[in-house]
Amino acid sequence: MAEVDSAFDFLHNEIVNYTHRERQGKFIENDAVQTLDRMGFNVGQRLVERFTKDSPRFKDELDIMKFVCKDFWTALFKKQIDNLRTNHQGVYVLQDNQFRLLTQISNGKQYTESAPKYLAFSCGMIRGGLANLGISCSVTADILPLPACRFQIVIQKT
Repeated sequence: MAEVDSAFDFLHNEIVNYTHRERQGKFIENDAVQTLDRMGFNVGQRLVERFTKDSPRFKDELDIMKFVCKDFWTALFKKQIDNLRTNHQGVYVLQDNQFRLLTQISNGKQYTESAPKYLAFSCGMIRGGLANLGISCSVTADILPLPACRFQIVIQKT
């Protein structure tokens, strides 16, 4: 199973590097982030569909967020989220103190500036997974001291 985990980590790094390399000089840097977010959105939608196909419906928004923090996160990153906070008004903050996709680049301070580009795909996966569960939201990520990060999810009320 470690080989599959390593393959995912390598694939993620290559997708990020390729997307940013292809956009350099042609488009603004934000275009690469949007591309990675869209790719992650599609992956997140498909994964949640697969993970919940035999599950009963969720009771409420908080129940869905608990699923994301426990089951979804564990399936993707082999651990549960370290901290979930909410203001009970549609804002959730998920903190991962050892975010798997940042551990490879957390060995030096020179990577702190480039670290946010490695979070765009994950933001998209979270957003896509929640969209498939009926929650429209925006997802942003903040870098804490590497390899920790925080994802903020703002639910869009309709």
